[in-house]
Amino acid sequence: MNILFVSHRFPFPPTRGDKIRSFNMVRHLHESGHKVTVASLVRSEEEEREIQGIKDHCHEFIYSRINEVWQKIRMVGCLLTRTPSSMGYFYSRDLQAKINRKLAEKKFDLIVVFSSSAAQYVEQVKDIPKILDYCDMDSQKWLAYAGFKKWPFNWGYWLEGTKLEAEEKRLARKFDVGVCATDFEVETLDSYNAGITSAFFPNGVDSDFFKPTDGSFQKHNISFVGRMDYYPNEACVISFCQKVLPTLREKYPDVTFTVVGAEPPASVQAMGELPGVTVTGTVDDVRTYVRNSEVVVAPLEIARGTQNKILEGMALGVPVVSSRLAARGVDAVVGEHILAASTPEEYAACVSRIFDSAEEREKFARAGRERVLSHHNWTRAMGLFDDIIDGCMIRRAIGD
Repeated sequence: MNILFVSHRFPFPPTRGDKIRSFNMVRHLHESGHKVTVASLVRSEEEEREIQGIKDHCHEFIYSRINEVWQKIRMVGCLLTRTPSSMGYFYSRDLQAKINRKLAEKKFDLIVVFSSSAAQYVEQVKDIPKILDYCDMDSQKWLAYAGFKKWPFNWGYWLEGTKLEAEEKRLARKFDVGVCATDFEVETLDSYNAGITSAFFPNGVDSDFFKPTDGSFQKHNISFVGRMDYYPNEACVISFCQKVLPTLREKYPDVTFTVVGAEPPASVQAMGELPGVTVTGTVDDVRTYVRNSEVVVAPLEIARGTQNKILEGMALGVPVVSSRLAARGVDAVVGEHILAASTPEEYAACVSRIFDSAEEREKFARAGRERVLSHHNWTRAMGLFDDIIDGCMIRRAIGD
């Protein structure tokens, strides 16, 4: 089939959660023999150079380079309209024109859109089957932010979340299938009662890249991995440092906490001044830091969709202590494959459980790795994606 794949961020290189998922979708479609045309945005000269690597994984690609300042002006301009600011941020008239030309020049059998923010580019197309991979229901993330921010920022997040929820509902009626990364995100989509067929396929992990080594680690060392310019990561790291580490330090004076991730803001860098806390910033290879940990934590208080940081820790054979909220984003059984907590006392107890027993650590390390291999591998995920595509094409053919 000829497939048009539209994404809000260019799906190469696969260096962050959303780009990892979209890249694997593109690569799978290409390797399955489909002719995939990728359409997306780039934001810098460096990114424009990097995206050339997609050539080996698709038939062709088109893109528009946007100006970050102008896109933020677009966001502000949306505040007094019904259009969500995120839609303004990811819109380009130039990319719209290029997609329109491509649709006029070429007969496509299927359109796949990654992220609701990119759906606006093809929402008007009616004669081609269309699949919208929401991945996460972003509106719910903004609405959750509103509960953590102070005035007037909480109002801004509430407004964006409310507008985006309305847009997610509206767009659902313009696509054949709506896809999410987890079943609980599908529950949100179904609650819209928009009449769209819903489905999900999970994220996978490159288990050959993320694999255990010799099993050595630093005793009483805890790690957290994630982009630190992402508010949920920032908030949970600060909370863990302030509310959990002091309790652990009373019992384990040598406890250390390593925060691994790009672009740490001043608030996170300040945590590096606490005893035993290291804030690394960008690193060449996160695997080194995770493997050196006795336990990985993911204490997110705001969590939507799949938590790749949890999956990667599991794949590396390191026990994971997650928030109960974040644990919903992985296909794992709490207490069997990972540990989960809700309060500082529960986090301290879960970490202590690993610290105090080599057998417990080995049990969760092995069980987590095995669960990733069985339930979060890309072969299984892409098989489910193929089923979604087949169902979409059949329903459209019957409808026609």
